[in-house]
Amino acid sequence: MRKFLLVSIMTMFAVSPALSSGFDSIKPANPFEENSAPVNTIALPVKKATLTHNSVHNQYVIAFDRFMQSNVKSAYKNFKVLIETMEPNDYGYMQMAEKMADIGFFNLSEMAASKIDDKILSDFLIDDIKTYYYPSKKLKPDDEMYLGEVFSNIIYNDQSREATSELIKNTTLLSESDYANYVVALGYLKSNNIANADMYIDEAIKKNPQNINYKKLKAEILSQSKKPKNALKMVAYLKSQKFYTTDFINKANSLEQYVLYKSEKDYAEKMYHLGYYYYYEGELSKSVRSLQGALTSKKKHNKLVYAIMSRVYLDMQDFEKAQDSALKALKIDGNNSTALIVLGDLSYRNRDYKEALKYYKDAESNDKNSWVCPVKIAQTYEQLGKQKKAMEIYERVLKTFSDSYVAYYKVALKDKSKELAYLKKAIAINMNYKDAWIDLGRIAIENHNFVSANKYLGIANYIDENDFRYYYYQGLIAKNQGMKQDAMQYFKKSLKLNPEYQPAKEELSL
Repeated sequence: MRKFLLVSIMTMFAVSPALSSGFDSIKPANPFEENSAPVNTIALPVKKATLTHNSVHNQYVIAFDRFMQSNVKSAYKNFKVLIETMEPNDYGYMQMAEKMADIGFFNLSEMAASKIDDKILSDFLIDDIKTYYYPSKKLKPDDEMYLGEVFSNIIYNDQSREATSELIKNTTLLSESDYANYVVALGYLKSNNIANADMYIDEAIKKNPQNINYKKLKAEILSQSKKPKNALKMVAYLKSQKFYTTDFINKANSLEQYVLYKSEKDYAEKMYHLGYYYYYEGELSKSVRSLQGALTSKKKHNKLVYAIMSRVYLDMQDFEKAQDSALKALKIDGNNSTALIVLGDLSYRNRDYKEALKYYKDAESNDKNSWVCPVKIAQTYEQLGKQKKAMEIYERVLKTFSDSYVAYYKVALKDKSKELAYLKKAIAINMNYKDAWIDLGRIAIENHNFVSANKYLGIANYIDENDFRYYYYQGLIAKNQGMKQDAMQYFKKSLKLNPEYQPAKEELSL
């Protein structure tokens, strides 16, 4: 039984309930969650909720806790109150639009989306949400809450058989709603009735062939059938679809690893794909444990394990183990692009830019299908003072890869004519890209629009409360508003986080 766990969610990928039907240890991520003790279920206060770790987070957790307990009407009301009363903030509304769709509250998802002020920031995400989740026919609020209750009992309350048996009696709803058929299929999968799960998901897809989430569940069902390899054809189809945002691109990659985990017979191969799956889900400790279990005496297999392990260790900031794993991968296969990129990242971090450039170029020669390597090469050229060469690479990347939010961001910083449009494009692709939010705040300060500046900077601070630039720009706002003492405190905080940050030094006359 999959249970709710409060974990840090500074990652942006959430585990879909359907995906974890095969094993219990995978927990759902929560978009407004931080490291804290569980929140008691109390009445949701009707007041403005600013975008902080404690306000929106706590109110969301209260509502989600009720949803998991199958107190769906109360949860629905609480989510609705949160959307209606939270301090207007596009980032918060974007998060809510996705999370409400994920649990089948489509009317609330639409409500959150309708409140987004800057559609340029959100259009990509909303398009992906609708294509991925939305049913073909709008559900009545009562039907939505009923299906939400069934969904909750299937996923969180170990009542998949009972809930599914009850739903299939509602023939009218099943004849009208593709989503109702999806929920039945999910219930049958959860109770290991693969044949019926397959029949009902086919009906859902027949009623709504554009829905990606239905085909995702179809792949999961096939992965647990007698011919699990057939699931890979569905995964290939899903990966061929055009997603605009990094969140949904990663969902496809995550699903691929899950299906490979379910379909592989060899234990070591299964553990490799499980470790890779956990990596995409941001469960880094579990990823390491699974990958350690994947190591064998076969060198060909181990090169893949060590490579992804090096990336996991790097993300965990265990730099020594990251280097050791990358070198082990390269000892077996000197052309492994993942290991080469990790070694490049480590060299870049150590400011050995010439060595980083060599690693990145070697990686690029072995991987032509991603924007990651050329962008890293361009960033390294910037550090080497070759700005023109870097810019040429960024612009070339954008001609080939429409999802390279980093390239959009970098061009925005160098070309004033594209600055605002490209910063917003970077956020539209990756709403958790804090650098672009910070620079939107900078532009607002330059235009003396301090209300907008605080809004943008507040989002960046929500994503990463330890970014030194946030405090520097808050210092500029305070300075412009005549609050010199507050400004000095902000500049000192910025410098404490980054002692080498020259703009903060200049403000403090150091």
